[in-house]
Amino acid sequence: LLTSFLSQVGHEPLPPTIGRNVLGRKVLYLPGFFTYARHIVEVDGKRGLFRGLTPRLISSTLSTITRGSVKKAFPLEDMEHVSNKDDVKTSLRKVVRETSHEMMMQCVSRVVSHPLHVISMRCMVQFVGREVKYSGVFSAIGRIFKEEGILGFFVGLVPHVLGDVIFLWCCNLLAHFINTYAVDDNFSQASVIRSYTKFVMGIAVSMLTYPFLLVGDLMAVNNCGLRAGLPPYAPAFASWIHCWRYLSAQGQLFRGSSLLFRRAPIPASFPMD
Repeated sequence: LLTSFLSQVGHEPLPPTIGRNVLGRKVLYLPGFFTYARHIVEVDGKRGLFRGLTPRLISSTLSTITRGSVKKAFPLEDMEHVSNKDDVKTSLRKVVRETSHEMMMQCVSRVVSHPLHVISMRCMVQFVGREVKYSGVFSAIGRIFKEEGILGFFVGLVPHVLGDVIFLWCCNLLAHFINTYAVDDNFSQASVIRSYTKFVMGIAVSMLTYPFLLVGDLMAVNNCGLRAGLPPYAPAFASWIHCWRYLSAQGQLFRGSSLLFRRAPIPASFPMD
């Protein structure tokens, strides 16, 4: 978790190494997950790998509890049934209703759990500047409220919610259309293929919506008084759209999306031959 987030904020304490891609061409690779984790242990000890874990666990717990509460308060069974449950091909209208219900649960749980997510991100990013500004959940809550007010707990919320919404709709609709129009009922393994379609679509769509996750996480730590949220690591972004445009211009919208084979940009003066 820590290695992934430090990659997102662009903290690269170790130099890249020269390797070869599948075509045999020389490329620069940034340190992978295990090398990065070993560096963190050397600097911070094994406990360093678990920075921000407590607020992250609380955030996940709140999210799960909230989803369950919303599901009980607004059960899908009480909504209009628009197709026979025994039908193999679910109607588009039912998919829309189910996705809308799922979106409502996800949005509410995201809003409730986001303040702890912000605290978790800030606890982790302190590794960059060796700060101790956020040392515990309760002290972090007090500090954010004092310095930034209520809105400080919800920085980066909008791109996270947008990413969640786009992910749900794209994943569910794509899976529906593929199962309905691309999978032939006469094929003996049709039911098996349909059961995995949504899972495969989830992997593909998650890559497309990754920039929303990246921007949301960066906004959570931007201009909060920590070194990683200030120049030269990043400008003081006026909004998440400003952050998105900055990353897009730098070609960094997918920064930190991979932990194993991470390509590095080749400086003009770096000898590759």
